Amino acid sequence: MNLLIVESPTKARTLSRFLGKDFDVEATTGHIKDLPKSKLGIDIEHDFKPDYVEVPKRKETIENLLKVAKKASKIYLATDPDREGEAISFHVEGILPKGKNSQRIVFHEITREAVTDAISHPRKIDKNLVDAQVGRRVLDRLVGYKLSPLLWKKVRRGLSAGRVQTVAVRLITEKEREIEKFKAEEYWEIYVDVKNGGVFTVQLTKIDDKVAEVKNKTRADEILVDLKKANYKVFDVKNRQVVKNPYPPFTTSTMQQAAARVLGWTSKKTMSVAQSLYEEGLITYHRTDSLSLALGAVDRARKFISKEYGEKYLPSAARFYKTSSKVAQEAHEAIRPTDVTKTSAGTSRYEGEGRRLYELIWRRFVACQMDASIFDETVIDVEARGSNNYLLRASGQIMKFDGWRKVMPLKLDPDGALSLPKVEKDEELKFVKVDGVQKFTQPPARFNEASLIKTLEKLGIGRPSTYAPIISVIQIRNYVEKKEGRFYPTPVGVAVNDFLIEHFPDVFDYEFTAKMEGELDDVANGSLPWVKTIKDFYNPFEKKLKVVEKNSKRVKIEVEKLGKKCPECKIGELVIRTGRFGKFVSCSRFPDCKHTERYVEKVGMKCPECKKGDVIVKKTGKGRHFFGCSRYPDCKWASWRSPLTKAGTTGKKSFDNV
Repeated sequence: MNLLIVESPTKARTLSRFLGKDFDVEATTGHIKDLPKSKLGIDIEHDFKPDYVEVPKRKETIENLLKVAKKASKIYLATDPDREGEAISFHVEGILPKGKNSQRIVFHEITREAVTDAISHPRKIDKNLVDAQVGRRVLDRLVGYKLSPLLWKKVRRGLSAGRVQTVAVRLITEKEREIEKFKAEEYWEIYVDVKNGGVFTVQLTKIDDKVAEVKNKTRADEILVDLKKANYKVFDVKNRQVVKNPYPPFTTSTMQQAAARVLGWTSKKTMSVAQSLYEEGLITYHRTDSLSLALGAVDRARKFISKEYGEKYLPSAARFYKTSSKVAQEAHEAIRPTDVTKTSAGTSRYEGEGRRLYELIWRRFVACQMDASIFDETVIDVEARGSNNYLLRASGQIMKFDGWRKVMPLKLDPDGALSLPKVEKDEELKFVKVDGVQKFTQPPARFNEASLIKTLEKLGIGRPSTYAPIISVIQIRNYVEKKEGRFYPTPVGVAVNDFLIEHFPDVFDYEFTAKMEGELDDVANGSLPWVKTIKDFYNPFEKKLKVVEKNSKRVKIEVEKLGKKCPECKIGELVIRTGRFGKFVSCSRFPDCKHTERYVEKVGMKCPECKKGDVIVKKTGKGRHFFGCSRYPDCKWASWRSPLTKAGTTGKKSFDNV
């Protein structure tokens, strides 16, 4: 009997379906060894040696693995194809009975072909990948376990710090301060309807050969009066063909961004559903920053496209995409379906959320091998002569050939691309009407999950397996909160951020954090010892810790006042505080007055059903927020999505920016 060891029980069941009776497939259910929770677990004096101990919850799992391993003739370590998986295999190898040799196998999709090929090409544990995982674990443990006690003394008990999570909080905090400093400026857009048989709209772009800048109503009114009297003619007409190539296949970050935009999902949810799809054998490994595609997969996709859509949708040569990331991980593929002939209808055994994400992945992969979409674009410049000389412009696009948009259709948008009438240069046009629209410049947009992941990736911070945990942790710690899909820093988050950035600017610098990620990649490539990386970081960090602990002042966390007197002491004001379990109301005189109340967040509108109660935010037992009427149980209206959410942001399918 052969023994094949994986991480997930679901993955084990999927493999058992086609490996047959000659294989016993067992799961570790994650890590079997880790650093102890009760202490630092790192011997700083002896090259930062980690003290890995058996995870208490895995005691029965370990006993079972040992029991099965004793009977096995061959043992294959088939944990996930990344650094984390390599480390798990390394720890499993370390507990096997004496005399039992194991071999490491790697596959990026759970199919008979891929697994059979992997078994025929076993290798040894890659110590470089293990070292990279150990280095990251040690580095994060040192930062967390050394900084957290300092935060307890200087900010508040129970707080904790993370090397990469703090940088994410910094991004959100700095964005909030940009917004606070922003001052809106008035400007006007001016549109004129003209006709030559058919009416079309042109927008003012220039006044006397200078860019039109209309900053107040007085100036706008002057221009409107002049344009009503002006003479109009076509100044220029440009026609061109626009070729739009398909998007590349998904990486982890682009999949998370697309799921956030199209499905309205969090990165954590996306990765959970993707994990299930992978373990069911429906998609390739979902933690990757590579755009590579297997030749066989590309060939099968081209045959599928030719059969289903016709030769005209097939480019003359296969499309291959170059990975832009300089530190793309170990020989992964992009995320794709394992069987391109399984469309969304072909995944009937995996309903609901799994089907929705699978369809997104399938469409993106098929589209990436299809021919370009082609548009006819027209730009019409119109000259208006009045007291001044004005230039106005209209542009429109018409799809001539849908190409890859056949599987990723454009969103139906009545305000989108439009068809323009045929006009000739110097042709005179008749004035119909003119309108001025007052607008104001908008502040920078707060981060949502998609834009935060995109920014982290652009800065070189974090890796495919870390984006979802980063975003989850900063919310669990109450350093940021999400409102209407956007991130806001909490007072606690701002206090922690300011303290850490003031006293440890190098540690939480964007470039430094990216540099550390790069060095861990060098460790994985075998070009840098992990101990040197940790030592170079820790020695100055330890000295700084002592100086900050001795000289820094305690930080005061700003609180939001409710404008009400404390009902208990009648002296203090009620304020909103953030604790370990979220927001609560207390007296501003705490700890002299210990009055507290449950915090109820009002959305600020009447219940859409009973029209009486305010809609409030509550928490379910699983920690997820939902919106419900304050008159519950008399009114049972409830929704996962806020009633203030704008139309069009409810996760309705569109593939414009997938």
